[in-house]
Amino acid sequence: ARGGGGEDGARTRRLSGRCERDATAKEMSEVGESRRCVQSEGSRVHAEWVAFALQTSCKVHTMLETGRRTRAQGCDVRVVAARRRFGFSASIGDAAALRSRSRSDLRQRRSGSGPRPAVVSLKARGYADGEDWGAVKAVPVRNPDEAAVTSVVVLGGGSFGTALGALFAKNGYQVTLLVRSEEVAQSINDKHVNAKFFPEFELPHTVKASTNAAEVLPTADLLVHAVPVQATRAFLTDVAKHMRVDTPVLCTSKGLEVRELKLMCELLPEVLGKKRPLAYLSGPSFAREMMEQLPTAVVVASKDARFAQRLAMMLSSPCFRVFMSKDVVGLEVAGAVKNVIAIAAGLCEGLGLGTNAVAALVTRGCSEMRRVAVERGGQPVTLSGLSGVGDAFLTCFGPLSRNRTVGVRLGRGESLQCIVETSREVAEGVQTASALVRWLAGSSNGANPYASRACVKFPILFGVAAILEGRITPNEGMQNFLAMPPKAED
Repeated sequence: ARGGGGEDGARTRRLSGRCERDATAKEMSEVGESRRCVQSEGSRVHAEWVAFALQTSCKVHTMLETGRRTRAQGCDVRVVAARRRFGFSASIGDAAALRSRSRSDLRQRRSGSGPRPAVVSLKARGYADGEDWGAVKAVPVRNPDEAAVTSVVVLGGGSFGTALGALFAKNGYQVTLLVRSEEVAQSINDKHVNAKFFPEFELPHTVKASTNAAEVLPTADLLVHAVPVQATRAFLTDVAKHMRVDTPVLCTSKGLEVRELKLMCELLPEVLGKKRPLAYLSGPSFAREMMEQLPTAVVVASKDARFAQRLAMMLSSPCFRVFMSKDVVGLEVAGAVKNVIAIAAGLCEGLGLGTNAVAALVTRGCSEMRRVAVERGGQPVTLSGLSGVGDAFLTCFGPLSRNRTVGVRLGRGESLQCIVETSREVAEGVQTASALVRWLAGSSNGANPYASRACVKFPILFGVAAILEGRITPNEGMQNFLAMPPKAED
């Protein structure tokens, strides 16, 4: 219509031809009126088509947001949706046929001669939920009835184990904390508080505590490991006989085992076997803020996509967001290295070196963390996410960080022995630092790790370990870092 088709278009062409010879003023007026009618008609059709296209785009956007994706012979989703809305077959022809058919339908709808296509739901059109969405589909909705009969056993009654247990309980699950101390167990069962770590927070009444592994482990549907890394091997070796061989495990401990130089993703399969599903949780998550129900986001990594999906469903709440990943190695390396970087950040603050120095040291430390993870098989994108720089920023700058506090006290002149003896909670970075330099240098046989090339590649990680071992002072460590020759940033 825009190009001047139909009777109006023919009349316009005839009058235009006569105007070239002997057009009168009246005829010229008729020509102008006809042209305006044709232009108006074309604009009207064009406007209706644009409006329809926008409407279709909105529907496609909604379809993608709700997790419904489709591919029809590799063509654009909007074209497929438009063709189906106008009754075309699923196969895609050329774009000209679509434009021609849609304009014809729009004219019929305007004149009232054609029926308006009915709006049909995406499911009725044949779109399957999660179709072609990848291995990990949308997280299912939690079933309250199923949660009420699901037993979650948290191994360890520390601050993070208590906070995670409270989160599971608030989501409707039956939770038991397996603790060492009878006093802590009695406090949780009788007063509904963990008197040692969170005496000011009342726990949900569905949270129980026990010191008897043989009583609680055989009936567990999910095990949450929240025992410090260095005590993990001995603890799990002792209680593994009470576990079912197929009970899934979610690990929240971060660090590198000093004895065997193994990450948790290597230690757990070795001790518990490779048949059970295993997942690992990390991310910026202070236990106290979780108890206060402040907004928190974490990552659950597992090679089993369905298990990661189920854990995300079990943990998610209005104040707790869970992302999923398959990069177990990247998450575990970041969880170990960030504790050492946090000690370095604390050292800067304890020495009074200013914000510039802290920011520079943390940034370069994150660069070393990324290179370590990539060398060990991790993905760079993981190190730029919540379990990488997200957790590192929290640990390096957060006032509740145990590892940062160790660095601050060292920078102010306290001895490491005094700091460790007076700390109520374990700072994993202290023992991880020495193990990390041996791991990076490949010197588990007793060779000097500081004589390896890795000492040059990772100066911050090796420098922190040297300070903790008493080889150099905090001031000397900072001077060594600043004395390094200039090089391109990596």
